[in-house]
Amino acid sequence: MPNAAMTEKTDVVLIGAGIMSATLGALLRQLQPDWSISMFERLDAAAAESSDPWNNAGTGHSALCELNYSPQTADGSVDVTKAIDINERFQVSRQFWAYGVENGILGDPSRFINPIPHVSFVHGQDDVQYLRKRYEALAGHPLFAGMEYIDSPEEFTRRLPLMARGRDFSDPVALNWTEAGTDIDFGSLTKELLAYLGSTGADIAFGHEVRNLSKQADGSWLVKVENLRTGKARTVNAKFVFVGAGGGALPLLQKSGIKEIGGFAGFPVSGQFLRCTNPGLIAKHEAKVYGKAAVGAPPMSVPHLDTRVINGEAGLLFGPYAGWTPKFLKDGSNADLFKSIRPGNLAPMLGVGLTELSLVKYLVSELLKSQSGKVYTMEEFIPRAEGRDWELITAGQRVQIIRRKGAGGVLELGTAVIAAEDGSIAGLLGASPGASTCVTAMLDVLQRCFPREYAEWTPKLQNMVPSLGVKLSENTSLFDEVWDWTSKTLNLSSAKHAAV
Repeated sequence: MPNAAMTEKTDVVLIGAGIMSATLGALLRQLQPDWSISMFERLDAAAAESSDPWNNAGTGHSALCELNYSPQTADGSVDVTKAIDINERFQVSRQFWAYGVENGILGDPSRFINPIPHVSFVHGQDDVQYLRKRYEALAGHPLFAGMEYIDSPEEFTRRLPLMARGRDFSDPVALNWTEAGTDIDFGSLTKELLAYLGSTGADIAFGHEVRNLSKQADGSWLVKVENLRTGKARTVNAKFVFVGAGGGALPLLQKSGIKEIGGFAGFPVSGQFLRCTNPGLIAKHEAKVYGKAAVGAPPMSVPHLDTRVINGEAGLLFGPYAGWTPKFLKDGSNADLFKSIRPGNLAPMLGVGLTELSLVKYLVSELLKSQSGKVYTMEEFIPRAEGRDWELITAGQRVQIIRRKGAGGVLELGTAVIAAEDGSIAGLLGASPGASTCVTAMLDVLQRCFPREYAEWTPKLQNMVPSLGVKLSENTSLFDEVWDWTSKTLNLSSAKHAAV
């Protein structure tokens, strides 16, 4: 037991300076301004892993264009259940960000969110028919109002000139087009939230790595921290700990020893994008265009051509190209995966290895692709793509969830909040839709970890998120109200009425 005189005390420890910890910190500061908050980040900058704008596509996942959220079923119909759920969750994020702008938590919204069309793109007769069915299933839904179906080569060419140049339109094409999409710079958003936290007295320490977590008899946690610059150790006693360390969350939750993490494992997948270096091409494309994953490829491989707005400048990305490394973080260790193996998660990991052979095959094929091979893949979107106009960049590391199922395990695409039964510690595992639904995820943490306080906080939370506890898809008048409010406050009013 460390010397009590040398142990710092705080109400809340946040591990990781990404969008999740920043969001939770901002929520807690608004709800409980008298609580002390300490944040530890192992790197020397905020949002330097998955929240960095060049480490993700910045789509603001809301299922407007991501076809893996609206799969075609065995009977030929399109299941839009997941699309509606994800869109609902993104609306919660929009509301909190609008509240943040109005209440001095966030500054000029154009620094982190900008309007950009979200577009689903397919070619080939079968996929064109699928996209028509998707449109018919979604266009009448209040959260997807304004979606257009386009199968005219002339209209395709007018809206997507870069993708139309050199295209053989004898192969039929179709688009689902939603004008009111957004591009989000989660790095800038994270930094603004952290600036607010710092200005209100939170202790934010960069270059500090959490080495261990141990539960105390009174229910609090001792958090062992090392200053990576000086090697000096710190011990912090916290009433509540949140592990928002991206791929680093699983090892830390394992070190905590909570039973709820038993059976969980992680499957790391690295990613790469081609980033356009030709300003002329960037100017010819203004949309986020998502296609369909190749047959046998996992949903995480969905190709997309994305307009980005970072530091006020437009950019263009194409990808992702998956790779594999045992690291759990982009700036992690090659031992990360092996250190995460436990007796309780070995069977789930082996089970996934046997059942996800298509994923293994896909990863191998991606690893074997040369630079020219990657450009060739892009020709489905840009028929006259030339390698000289693009550079290869490495994106953020993603750790997909492996969860115990029966005697084996299952690979899950998504995020999961893991919380101890007593609510003293929680963490977030997984990846996409991740950042886009950060507010919903952190509200889940608050509700599960602070049930008594949550009841007291509810009126304040309803000021931040007017739709709290309500499904906007079932209350169109409230949706119209919050949509108009968030669009105006976030400077998105020029976009047509639709769900992003």
